[in-house]
Amino acid sequence: MYIKVRVTAGAKKETVKVESADKLIISVKEKAKENQANKRVLQLVADHLKVPIKKVKIINGHHSPSKLLEVL
Repeated sequence: MYIKVRVTAGAKKETVKVESADKLIISVKEKAKENQANKRVLQLVADHLKVPIKKVKIINGHHSPSKLLEVL
């Protein structure tokens, strides 16, 4: 399953909003430095979908606020 994610890094509050069945809007406290925000996004998506973090990976958008994730 593929999920489109729009990420806001460096936010004051962490949120996960469902925009549609395959699109999420996520805010994370971590800065977009040294892959910190990406790691937290993976963790939040895994928790939201109740799957292990190893089953979630970034396919596209490693350096962009718009990302495409694959959930195995």
